[in-house]
Amino acid sequence: MRKPAFIAALLACTAAVPLAAPLAAKEGMFTPDQLPLIAEDLRATGLQIAPEALSDLTGFPMGAIVSLGGCSASFVSPEGLVVTNHHCARGSVQYNSTAENNYLVDGFLAPAKSDELPAAPGSRIYVTVAEDDVTARMREGTEALDPTARYDLLEQRNKDIVAECEQDAGYRCLVASFYGGAQYKLIKRLEVRDVRLVYAPADSIGKYGGDIDNWQWPRHTGDFAFYRAYVAPDGSAADYAEENVPYRPEHHLKVSAGGLKEGDFVMAAGYPGSTQRYAMLAEVENTFDWQYPTFVTLLNEWIDTIEAAAPAGSDARVKYESRLAGLNNYEKNLRGQIEGARRVGLVDRRRMREAALAEWIAADGARAPYGTAITQLSALADESAAAARTDFWYNYATNAQLLSAAQRIYRLAQERQKPDAEREPGYQERDMTFFRQGLQALDRRYDASVDQAEWLLFLDKYLAQPEAARVNVLDRQLGISGTPDRAALRNRIEGYYEQTRLDEAEYRESLLEATPEQLEASEDPFIELAVALYDYERSLEAESEARTGRELALRPAYMQAITGWQGSEGKLAYPDANSTLRVTYGTVLGGSPRDGMAYLPFTTLEGLLAKDTGEEPFNAPAKLLQEIRAEDYGRYELESIDSVPVNFLSDLDSTGGNSGSATLNARAELVGLLFDGTFESVNSDWDFDPRTTRTIHVDTRYMLWVMDKVDGADALIAEMDIVE
Repeated sequence: MRKPAFIAALLACTAAVPLAAPLAAKEGMFTPDQLPLIAEDLRATGLQIAPEALSDLTGFPMGAIVSLGGCSASFVSPEGLVVTNHHCARGSVQYNSTAENNYLVDGFLAPAKSDELPAAPGSRIYVTVAEDDVTARMREGTEALDPTARYDLLEQRNKDIVAECEQDAGYRCLVASFYGGAQYKLIKRLEVRDVRLVYAPADSIGKYGGDIDNWQWPRHTGDFAFYRAYVAPDGSAADYAEENVPYRPEHHLKVSAGGLKEGDFVMAAGYPGSTQRYAMLAEVENTFDWQYPTFVTLLNEWIDTIEAAAPAGSDARVKYESRLAGLNNYEKNLRGQIEGARRVGLVDRRRMREAALAEWIAADGARAPYGTAITQLSALADESAAAARTDFWYNYATNAQLLSAAQRIYRLAQERQKPDAEREPGYQERDMTFFRQGLQALDRRYDASVDQAEWLLFLDKYLAQPEAARVNVLDRQLGISGTPDRAALRNRIEGYYEQTRLDEAEYRESLLEATPEQLEASEDPFIELAVALYDYERSLEAESEARTGRELALRPAYMQAITGWQGSEGKLAYPDANSTLRVTYGTVLGGSPRDGMAYLPFTTLEGLLAKDTGEEPFNAPAKLLQEIRAEDYGRYELESIDSVPVNFLSDLDSTGGNSGSATLNARAELVGLLFDGTFESVNSDWDFDPRTTRTIHVDTRYMLWVMDKVDGADALIAEMDIVE
């Protein structure tokens, strides 16, 4: 099992020159401490609060912005009420649903706090309380080390710094990497572990348009839901308990019922996952020539496999709804990435950029070390791409849920032989709550017939590769030799599911204290396979760590060259996203992504009604349709469109992880939630195009209208500070 999270954290890179002037089209996902440096443009664009206030992570409004560990969210009441996207909370809706009591279909609204449901296991709300620069401590003495030693030392220092930070109980700390490993920041966050589902509209509102409308405009999706944060009576973080009380945040956002109009200032605050705008040519070529097209083909077959094994309406389909939604979303995103790269000529643009960079380096002999580092980094990128291709199908051939559980359990047994400080990330005592909850949650997202169908699909793809690409230990364990006998393999795989007990929650729990020797003596077929694959997995991990160690020595020089060259041309460099708090700003704006096509900035209730067919995914609830026909807009009408706005467009710069980000107006009031981008703009992860980059938000006026007129969430409306 590889360690992608730590490797990504080490290499998350941003451009390393000071901000000096605003970018055209508001390109960039800015760290809060950069915002005072662009105060003039923020004011010129329309911001009415002090730009300096935005750099205070614990002040207003940034102190109200939280992370869900994959999505963004924000506090909207003094009683710990948190708003995020429906698709971010949908896993918790699914977790609490059954075929008989299906909250995905019917929606969920807790009549009182005592009726709020525990969110899916592992759900967290992270509240940032402090941030410190730890670059000197992380980097000191690493330059002369060999790649593996460099990686190991940085990982150990990361763990040591985090352990010191987490001596304060109830906090979850992380060391985030910037500039390709040239800078590190320690971020301390309160870890709210008791998260409860408060309200989520039915899929026919929160997922209206489904996969057909995903990444499309016009859009009519009520992509919003509410959690509540709970803590112990003394205010400390605690696991779920009946005596827990709502968390009282220091800051929460006011919610606007007055909303926006075209051209108004907007900004979004959240936790974007990653962008690759400084990736090298070799990395771009591998991604768009092989990785993305391969993924698209696999994802389509994967989706078909799940849908065939889990028919609509079955309990298995309920368990796999979240996975299907994620796979469909990813597949469409990748197609958009590929199309966008082709449209803008991304590979040629990157080739031209590297040629221009090489010319800038050659113009000054003092810059020669940059050229050497870039040459070596390019060769390493080719090497990493080759390894990724070699490992790709093996990784999927070992991707069955029960096998993954067995591998994690055996790895834990091995790591428990070490002192806690020396264990791999993910296997320390700080990780055990997540570890247990992940194994517990398996019951609500696992079905043996579906898991078996998925595994057989992956194995079939693996076996279709040249024999030289196969892995001996896997083949030996599965009884594969020479030309595979597919029927014999199917029978063997069926035996795995018939003979295992890993589908029993109590049995999985009992193995968490097992020793390596006890697991090695197990006759459970999945555990036997996990034990057999262990040494090979560790060899892959060691190779990956060595490549990462080399990259950590080279990437900072490449970034210094990039930013020095851009600075010499008067161009502003901005940070690549790395799952830390960012702010992006701009205006409510339609667009014209290509000749003959125009996007208006708002969609309306009437547009939703016109789109409705009564068939999923265009099957809005009867009550909602009735209110639209009655033109009962209440106080939520936007006069310029003579209706309630449902969704709106902006020119904000966003990416995955921004889902649920608070969209704020000039006074830092909540006017929407960022939830998607247009199909034409998804390639902005790699290359920002001001003409096509548009972000989609759900308007707070529609949120409030649904809560008021359709779902009767009056108590929640009363709990929030609603402003006109």
